[in-house]
Amino acid sequence: MDDILQVNHLFKSYGDFQLKDVSFRMEKGTIMGFVGENGAGKTTTIKSILNLIERDHGSIQVFGMDNIEQEGRIKEQIGVVFDETYFHGNLRAADIGRIHKNIFRSWDQPLFEGYLKKFRLPSNKMIKDYSRGMKMKLSIATALSHHPKLLILDEPTSGLDPVVRNEILDIFLDFIQDEEHAILFSSHITSDLEKIADYITFIHEGQVVFSESKDELLYQYGVLKCGEEEFRTLSRSDYIGYNHNRFGYEVLIKDKNRIARKNPDAVIDNVTVEDIILYYVKGEAK
Repeated sequence: MDDILQVNHLFKSYGDFQLKDVSFRMEKGTIMGFVGENGAGKTTTIKSILNLIERDHGSIQVFGMDNIEQEGRIKEQIGVVFDETYFHGNLRAADIGRIHKNIFRSWDQPLFEGYLKKFRLPSNKMIKDYSRGMKMKLSIATALSHHPKLLILDEPTSGLDPVVRNEILDIFLDFIQDEEHAILFSSHITSDLEKIADYITFIHEGQVVFSESKDELLYQYGVLKCGEEEFRTLSRSDYIGYNHNRFGYEVLIKDKNRIARKNPDAVIDNVTVEDIILYYVKGEAK
């Protein structure tokens, strides 16, 4: 399967914060969840991909093209949604359609109007009078209406109620069905990523900790609940981190099946993507 996005050895320094050797790749027909705590480097990475900031070092290819040398061709084929809308408050949704018709050669006005209807967005109401959720839905409708091949989403479901979030997730799943599209999906709502993501890339303090298949992560990792004696038998390479309380130890282990084979009586819980992130960020290390 061909790569639709490659980020190679990306460095960017702001003095008090640095992206350090960020590398990952995405294939066509996939959704990648891009996760990490606030300030970890997600938005800086996204802005680098979009060539909105100048990087210090590294290269980025989108659709096999350099994102600086072929910026115009690439952006014609990308849909972008940030966590805040940047449409002027005195515009109306109908104005957005007219403006974007002159920006994108592939703009599909009937498709845009269909999304407005689907999301119940009044076309003649000023955007400043929209709720946060309505503004986000307008951004998503706009991003999808010029038939992009790659969607880059920074907290697209933030501020939306669960019903609308599920509706939008279904739209994202439909978007990648032809195996030619892909989505880079940055979100703090990890339950959304567990529903639709194929891969998870986790960035912490400006560095990529892992970029792996979501199913493999959830299959391999587990939380071992044990006492101190069992905990002391673990090798440091067996686990990521642990929490210790008066009831014992809760340990994020890397290979729950291997540990279970060694100790059939071990109590090992399944994990979520959020569990994995929390143990990496907050868990103690022996």
